[in-house]
Amino acid sequence: MSAKTFYVTTPIYYPNDKLHIGHTYTTTAADTITRFKQLQGYETEFITGSDEHGQKIQKSAAKHDMSPKEYVDGIVETFKDLWEKLKVDYTKFVRTTSDDHRSDVEYIFKKVYDKGDIYKSKYEGYYCTPCETYWTERQLDEEGNCPDCNRAVEWMEEESYFFKMSKYQDRLLDFLNENPDFIQPAKRRNEMINFIKEGLEDLCVSRTTFDWGIPVPVDDDHVIYVWFDALTSYLTGIDWNRDEEKFNKFWPADIHIVGKDILRFHTIIWPTILMAADLPLPKKVFGHGFLLVDGGKMSKSKGNVIDPVKLIDDFGVDAVRYYLLREIAFGTDGSYSTDNFIQRINSDLANDLGNLLNRTVAMVDKYFNGVIPEAKLETEFDTDLEEVATNTFKLVEDNLEKLQFSVALEELWNLVRRTNKYIDQTTPWVLAKDEDKKAELGTVLYNLLDNLRRIAIALVPFLPEAPAKMWEQLGIKDSLADQSWDNVKSKDLLESGIKVKNGDPIFPRIDADEYYQKLDKEKKEEQANKKGDNEMSEQEYITFDEFGKLELRVAEVLEAERIEGSNKLLKVQVELGDEKRQLVAGIAKHYEAEELVGKKVVMVANLKPATIFGVKSNGMILAASNDEGELTVTTVDRDIASGAQVK
Repeated sequence: MSAKTFYVTTPIYYPNDKLHIGHTYTTTAADTITRFKQLQGYETEFITGSDEHGQKIQKSAAKHDMSPKEYVDGIVETFKDLWEKLKVDYTKFVRTTSDDHRSDVEYIFKKVYDKGDIYKSKYEGYYCTPCETYWTERQLDEEGNCPDCNRAVEWMEEESYFFKMSKYQDRLLDFLNENPDFIQPAKRRNEMINFIKEGLEDLCVSRTTFDWGIPVPVDDDHVIYVWFDALTSYLTGIDWNRDEEKFNKFWPADIHIVGKDILRFHTIIWPTILMAADLPLPKKVFGHGFLLVDGGKMSKSKGNVIDPVKLIDDFGVDAVRYYLLREIAFGTDGSYSTDNFIQRINSDLANDLGNLLNRTVAMVDKYFNGVIPEAKLETEFDTDLEEVATNTFKLVEDNLEKLQFSVALEELWNLVRRTNKYIDQTTPWVLAKDEDKKAELGTVLYNLLDNLRRIAIALVPFLPEAPAKMWEQLGIKDSLADQSWDNVKSKDLLESGIKVKNGDPIFPRIDADEYYQKLDKEKKEEQANKKGDNEMSEQEYITFDEFGKLELRVAEVLEAERIEGSNKLLKVQVELGDEKRQLVAGIAKHYEAEELVGKKVVMVANLKPATIFGVKSNGMILAASNDEGELTVTTVDRDIASGAQVK
């Protein structure tokens, strides 16, 4: 039995019927740190799950004409499918509707109640159903809405049970002062301390206006508040009250990884409940930032939801995980962009790592018939390469311990790039021309292969597929699964005399324009499928009033230029009467920029502004296309003033 243990959790996710890439962010981080700890020799527990009770679930189920349990059963499967697709290797998936969890919630509620820290009273105050959160008037935003989601709250009056959270205010502050690393990052810690110092109020921990939840063990007319319920899942995940040995081995949890929007529940409500239940507090809670799209948080209502399943299908699981961990500094907000996504894959994965592997294996094939040579004669560049490698793996380890995934990957890629530079410095193709340099050439190729071995193991926490592909091409007989972090830090463990296996590029380059064309084609096919036999139904006709909402106007093109990085898009400046506007037109394959200048085109003037390929666009130029896909912009055949309305 391992003497070292590590227990990490993600939140117990609310079963929403629309998955987005934000769901993958926390779970990918938790999976990465778990895999790293396994490499270090720890026995690990990693739990995730679904938060299935509460008023919000009951209302959503009713909208779908389903029982709450039927509703969540279907959605939970989509979560499990996503984690499988993302290669997330959790230990247990906790459902708050399970019998074990219900038993744990009832037990801890009764324990705190018997201690005298839960009492019955009447709740009068504000409640945000989407967030399942109670608010005082002073905590609402300037518009009187929920400060977390900015949606309307409702006034609520009902008989409830209350937890004496205020009783633990001073004890919690003392704990935070004595454990400065409990809340990470530091700025989140300061926010929570300020919140506590404003004064904790007793927490309403039961509801009576709906019945979808775990009944209060001393009063069947009440159901337990959903957050009291959900937080207890971290105990359920390691079999509290069922396996004392396991619980004592893994509790307190090493880290809860959560989004910053639910940090207050995990660093105030959860610790005070544990104090009341005489249980140790977790060692750390890390509140990461949001993953933003178009400058805002992802939302189904905004229509900016990025489907992680689609991304994985299109680019592969390694690319998705790498982007999430590399692009965004963990703990701060970060932005998702498909353009940046593709650029990151091409530059880091295809050019740097993929090219290093391809070049090295190909040279071993060419110069040594695919057999890994021995390192017999040191070159002048070897010492510096090893110094960089040794320092790199120390920095990767240090930053992973601090959950700084992006920094750890950047440090690892410094070594990837330095190893590529080693090829340019040693010029194996020159050494191969001189038989007297054969031993030196063998050393160079051995060092390259050995560094690739170490890099492959170091990538195991981050990427679930690429390391195994690298391992296979390196021809190593020992199982990748049997490697440890010590094997990363140790050089010259590669066995010479075995054969490499030249294979396909592990990360093929992606053509951005081809990808966007593919998306356009898929959208058109989807629309065509909806039309069935291409016969327009009555619902597909628009009324004259609907047509009248379009504002079509004549615009004169003043300037046009290509948008860097795209062979399809032009940035166009137009005059619209007394007004000048900028828009993006997807006609660069059909018109040179200078051809458009001076033309009077027809444009949609009241189209909602958008950002396309990083350029603001305020309007749309109309164009016609034939069956071959050739485009012709719509112009007017007589001279007419710009800004004139098309009727």
